[in-house]
Amino acid sequence: MDPAATTAPMQNDSETESSSIWDWWPSWRPTSMSLLKSTEAKILACIQNDLWARFVTLPNRDRIWTLTLTNKLARKPAEQAPKTPLVMVHGFGGGVGLWIRNLDTLSRWRPVYAFDLLGFGRSSRPSFPADPAQAEEQFVNSIELWRESVGLENMILLGHSLGGYLATSYAIQYPTRVAHLILVDPWGFPERPQPQAQAQAQAQAGPGQGTEVVKRPTPPRWVKAIAAVVSLFNPLAVIRAAGPWGPGLVNRFRPDFKRKFEDLFDDDTMTQYIYHCNAQTPSGEVGFRAMSESLGWAKRPMLQRVHQLPPSMPLTMLYGARSWVDSSSGDSVTHIRSQTHTRVLLVNDASHHVYADQPEEFNKVVENICNSID
Repeated sequence: MDPAATTAPMQNDSETESSSIWDWWPSWRPTSMSLLKSTEAKILACIQNDLWARFVTLPNRDRIWTLTLTNKLARKPAEQAPKTPLVMVHGFGGGVGLWIRNLDTLSRWRPVYAFDLLGFGRSSRPSFPADPAQAEEQFVNSIELWRESVGLENMILLGHSLGGYLATSYAIQYPTRVAHLILVDPWGFPERPQPQAQAQAQAQAGPGQGTEVVKRPTPPRWVKAIAAVVSLFNPLAVIRAAGPWGPGLVNRFRPDFKRKFEDLFDDDTMTQYIYHCNAQTPSGEVGFRAMSESLGWAKRPMLQRVHQLPPSMPLTMLYGARSWVDSSSGDSVTHIRSQTHTRVLLVNDASHHVYADQPEEFNKVVENICNSID
């Protein structure tokens, strides 16, 4: 293990949102890194397997909050080859705590790593450039520096939503490090359709003509609400601007998070976790805003680059059948990589957060993929 991966001192719990218009009233937002830490600790207390949680310090002094899970009952004799580790990358506004339904199961037979993306959760929150390519590169570079610091030679890389976009970009740049790429409802793949071209295509097809179209759910209220302010502010500015009403705002717009985990927590633990993850200094969301045209579209769509993945790299795309993310991008990727090992799977009765809506099915699919590697 690289010395940089040893447990680092805790972040200063008094860190607040510097360069924010709310600095004049520090108590405006009922949050702190200390509250995020304690809320996350309650979530991680559900884990049964061996857990090592620590900050991994990168050469540039940024720190990445990292979980490593192993199952001591499944340890093999030293002479047997170790299993390829699974690395899990969360989506926009999330953190390692959202994997609570998956970590124990997936770490039964191999090491599992989960980390807070740079600028999110408990990881460092540096400045991000306004240029979309440079912002993307800062995210991807932090993942590679993290890998080097932890000492992983090869991994099964899984990314959800924004994490799927960044995992794909990483796999393009560092293909020898990725044994299998798993994308879960990935953000940022399709090009943004032009309204005029879309209308012309519909008019040409006529009623009842053309290929069959499966109507997917429209973006939920919370997506539309954030989209309304994303062009003027950072995507999650409304949560910070709400001050003491911020936690209630998250409960109102994301009641689904409480329902998804209600058998584990009978209170607002998960929505509190979401709130504290996103009421801190805006950083990763600044990078996300630089990369996005609006909440749903990337300035640099990944479909334009996915052909750069090596043909030898297996790719699985996993979509929720009820998700607002259109799975047709997966079909496009299959067409682009027609001579390669590429699969698209739909999980019934699952929305965007497939891993929490249908955890047993999600875990089974991911475990089968991992077992196919070694």
